[in-house]
Amino acid sequence: MIRVLIVDDSATARHILKEILEGDRRIEVVGLAADAYIARDMVVELKPDVICLDVEMPRMDGVTFLQKLMTHFPTPVVMVSSLTRKSAQVTLDALEAGAIDYVAKPHSNIYDGKEEIRDELIQKVIDASYARVQKVVPKLNVGINRLNIAETTKKVIAIGSSTGGTEALKVVLRGMPKNSPAIIIVQHMPDTFITPFAARLDSLCDIDVKVAKNGDFLEIGTAYIAQGGLHMVLRRSGARYYVEIGAGQKVSGHCPSVDVLFNSVSKAAGPNALGVILTGMGSDGAKGMFNMHQAGAKTIAQSEETCVVFGMPKAAIRLGGVDKVVPLSEIANSVITTLGH
Repeated sequence: MIRVLIVDDSATARHILKEILEGDRRIEVVGLAADAYIARDMVVELKPDVICLDVEMPRMDGVTFLQKLMTHFPTPVVMVSSLTRKSAQVTLDALEAGAIDYVAKPHSNIYDGKEEIRDELIQKVIDASYARVQKVVPKLNVGINRLNIAETTKKVIAIGSSTGGTEALKVVLRGMPKNSPAIIIVQHMPDTFITPFAARLDSLCDIDVKVAKNGDFLEIGTAYIAQGGLHMVLRRSGARYYVEIGAGQKVSGHCPSVDVLFNSVSKAAGPNALGVILTGMGSDGAKGMFNMHQAGAKTIAQSEETCVVFGMPKAAIRLGGVDKVVPLSEIANSVITTLGH
């Protein structure tokens, strides 16, 4: 039984979230808190397995509470947020502070919209109960020769990530040099979050980070993040790569799908590609990485001990499509070393 504490300043939201979660036999709601101060005492007393935490609350906001929680009582947290630009920024702050995942509150009245979030909320709470909570993001190992990578458009790096991926991507991309080959990324995330997420990474990294647009030609020193709700594939025109963005059915449970991206990379770039699969629940990307490996690409998976959730890397390793299993803090170095050979 997964024991859950719900923290939300809205009595209506607390009631609806409790009703949804207790509709699953695997979950027990052990407490309801109207603000962070009440929640703090409940965490100490009840020791919940997972906390559902509102982003915007009076007295102490959700991010501040989360930061204090991770310092004293590290616990898997699923943020519950409305999909506004302001809340998207705050939710990214929460993920940076240690939240495992997030669920978007429905745009409509929560009573009318509860069916929209029922399955997602239950699944993410269950997933969070298995997550490895990490207090500190691993420090970057920057002792590398950044000049080993030739400035060429022939090489391309493809990365797939999900649960825990926002922080993992930050660690990897901050380790990439300005002359890095182009990087194309699928991170499972609602579209509302993609633009502020890309902007945040762009402000932190030596490389440029942007949201991919249909027809973008890939440039050296630039990372392209797939839009939410649309698949991204790699194409080649002469000596140059470009991306196509378009609607489609979910593949491996997701749109955008890592499998869709990796499969296209295997065909367009073959041995000139390098694939990286990071933390995430499920198996999206495993088959695509196997196909990349079969096409001659080099492939890297994040190690279990540094993943929030080892699902996607584990599935890729089991299929036999991974060359190296590397701790998160060493992935950027490994990419650079591999491409430099």
